Amino acid sequence: MKTCDHCGEGDRRQCYDSDLPDAAYAVIEPILNSRPKTKSGRPMEYPWLEILNTILYLLRTGCQWRNLPHDLVRWWVAYRWFRTLSKDGTWRVIHDELHRAVRRLEGRADEPTACSMDAQSVQSAEGGERIGFDKFKHCRGRKRNLVVDTLGFTCARTVTSATVSDRAAGRDVLTQAKNRHPDLAKGWIDGGYANVVDSSIIPWAAQELQIDLEVVKRSDDIKGFAVIPWRWVVERTNAWVSAHRRCARDYERLTETSETMIDLAMIDVMANRLAGGTRWRNWRTEPEPEAEIT
Repeated sequence: MKTCDHCGEGDRRQCYDSDLPDAAYAVIEPILNSRPKTKSGRPMEYPWLEILNTILYLLRTGCQWRNLPHDLVRWWVAYRWFRTLSKDGTWRVIHDELHRAVRRLEGRADEPTACSMDAQSVQSAEGGERIGFDKFKHCRGRKRNLVVDTLGFTCARTVTSATVSDRAAGRDVLTQAKNRHPDLAKGWIDGGYANVVDSSIIPWAAQELQIDLEVVKRSDDIKGFAVIPWRWVVERTNAWVSAHRRCARDYERLTETSETMIDLAMIDVMANRLAGGTRWRNWRTEPEPEAEIT
C-alpha cells in the first residue's frame, strides 16, 4: 500500500488540501450513519469520508463534476450523494452540528443571541432560474443574503435574483434566522436595509421577531478601506465563501443548489476551525539538504 507523503499514513491516494480533517469527520460521521434508509440495496462502494472529500474538492477548486480527479470517487456517485443529502436536509444538519461544536470550542453558548446581516451580488456564469441585474453593483446574476453570528458563522442564508432589493430579501433571511435560532435578540445592518427612503424593517423586526436592529453606517470622513464595527464580521464571511472557487461566481442553475454550496463552504471553514486551523502545517515536504561536495 502506498504511503502518503503528507499525512504519513497508508492510503490509496495522496491527500488533497481540501480533505476533511479527522476532528470534523468525527462530528459528521454519526449524522451520516444515522440517516434513515428509504430502501434496501447493496452496501456502499465508497466510504463516507471519500465521498465528502470528493465534494469538498469540487467546492474548493471550482472544477466541473465530470472533471473530478480519477483517484477520487466517481463523479456521478459524488453528485448523486450531493443531491440526496441536499434534498433530505442532511447538509443543514451537518452544518448546524458543526456550528454548535465550533461555538463550544470558542467558549460560547450553543445558540447565538446577536447577528449581522449583509447581501452580496454574485455574477452568474450559467443560465438557470432567478437571474437578474443589480443596477447598483452593475452585476448580472444572483444575490446572497447572509445572517451570521458574532463569530462569522452563518445562522441563515438565502439566494435570490440580483434584482431583489436588500430590504425585501432581508426580511426573509432574518425570519429564517429567527426560526432557526430563537435566542437572537440583536442585529447589525447597513444602510441598504434601512435608510431615509425606507426604514420599516427596523420596527418590523422589533415587533414581529423581537430583534433590535441597529444600522451601522460608514463615516463620510473615512477614505479607502476601513473596518466597520460589527459589520466586518459578515463581510469576512462573504470572503470565506468566495474563497471557495465554486462560489466565486454562481455556477449553479438552481438557487437551492447555490444555497447548498454556501452551506458546504461554511462546513469546510468550520471543519478547519475544529482542526485548529493547522491541519496542513506539514503540507509542504521540506527537501532534504544536498550533501556537500568535498
